[in-house]
Amino acid sequence: MSGILDSVNQRTQLVGQNRLELLLFRLNSRQRFGINVFKVREVLQCPPLTSIPKLNRLVRGVAHIRGQTISVIDLSMATGGAPIEDVSTGFIIIAEYNRSVQGFLVGSVERIINTNWDAIMPPPKGTGKASFLTAVTEVDDELIEILDVEKILNEISPLSTDVSDEIANNVDVSKSDGKIIFIADDSSVARNQVKKALTTLGLEIEMAKNGFEALQRLKEIAAETGDVTDKVGVLVSDIEMPEMDGYTLTAEIKNTPELSRLHVILHTSLSGVFNQAMVSKVGADDFIAKFHPDELATAVQKWLQTDLKGKQ
Repeated sequence: MSGILDSVNQRTQLVGQNRLELLLFRLNSRQRFGINVFKVREVLQCPPLTSIPKLNRLVRGVAHIRGQTISVIDLSMATGGAPIEDVSTGFIIIAEYNRSVQGFLVGSVERIINTNWDAIMPPPKGTGKASFLTAVTEVDDELIEILDVEKILNEISPLSTDVSDEIANNVDVSKSDGKIIFIADDSSVARNQVKKALTTLGLEIEMAKNGFEALQRLKEIAAETGDVTDKVGVLVSDIEMPEMDGYTLTAEIKNTPELSRLHVILHTSLSGVFNQAMVSKVGADDFIAKFHPDELATAVQKWLQTDLKGKQ
């Protein structure tokens, strides 16, 4: 198990080709789940956990790993299942989301699979708002569920969506010409975080659940106006999305004449293992690690103003 992720850093060539690798694991049942390898720092047998008073009930304890204290979240409990009973036989997936490192307690870890984002599909209709699924795929004729980790983390420790008074008072969107900000993200929690942060500034928002849906809608807007930037000021896009990832979406936008002038901010929880060179490779204008309302507001204003200056 110690060597299962040794070659993660050699896999960056997958990024930008609408491809990904999933680490498969199980919780308390036969159902298999997947997590993007690029989110994962390490996988190890669960070490002894230390209990701390007043921890969230989903946090089984903290582990001391390589000089760092990491909260360990029981993924089975977090998704409404029974606790993983024998912690000593379980595994911890050490992952980085939203500028912090967490440990996810799982029952067992299997293998890494190589797949395409277009094989990753949105959850079936009818799963409801309470579902913790962000996507599904099929491996060996078996459904693999991909969890909305951002939703899980937000329930444990909600992030503030408030833009600080200092930033809000200095952000002037009055000259934005009424343009909308377009958001593409497969996580309902992440979409709403961005929406709440930007609507407080007086900006209008339109949202899509993945890169493919966003691209189709942007093309529709361009067909109506002649150029998408006549209506859309900035696109704020996640990177990991079913059907089409944010890198591929960005490349498609920059290679389509009626879309190419649109400013793209890649907004992702891939904060620790993100390959910065990909921003330039696909033509994105900016990159922000999730989720910091002030940084997001400042970046959106910056690119709105750049667009206006370019038209003067």
